[in-house]
Amino acid sequence: MCGRYYVDDNTAREIEKLVHQIDNELNHSGDINPSQRAPVITGRTQKLQLEKMYWGFPQYKGNGLLINARAETVLERKMFRDSVLNRRCFIPACGFYEWDKDKNRVLFTSKTEPVLYMAGFFNMFQEKERFIVITTAANSSVSSVHDRMPLILEQNELQNWIYDEHFLNTALKKIPPLLQRHQKFEQQCLPL
Repeated sequence: MCGRYYVDDNTAREIEKLVHQIDNELNHSGDINPSQRAPVITGRTQKLQLEKMYWGFPQYKGNGLLINARAETVLERKMFRDSVLNRRCFIPACGFYEWDKDKNRVLFTSKTEPVLYMAGFFNMFQEKERFIVITTAANSSVSSVHDRMPLILEQNELQNWIYDEHFLNTALKKIPPLLQRHQKFEQQCLPL
């Protein structure tokens, strides 16, 4: 699951390499929480575009938001199917947070890249464009903290995720790369 992530100035510099133009209004630094507007990258034209959208689709009964969709069932869910087939995006982040069983916040970042690219999709609700992060089963770097994690795309997969309809099924089944774990307070075993 992904319930909060963060972006910083370094994220903006990396995004600029992909979209070549960032409007100052789209710059954001800090934590991103559900319901907030955040930068996402879409492919409405032949070039990738940076846009700002709200995180989360409203639930049918109007209570709360759906912020994640499972990769394993996203194509089966009526609410998500058309969006994931026709309106894919990816969400750039320095890292994302999960909470361990003791409610301690754990940050996960890439071991090799300055930015994580989380797979997602978007749609219009209540006259606002909104996005969802796709999650998958946690790999070994995350599973001790949580059983789900965002579906992370590699940089060389970004164009395919947005523009190649045949890549969709492959991407939804992929195992994300191993991540680095950061935690303020970690229990340490000292030798006796």
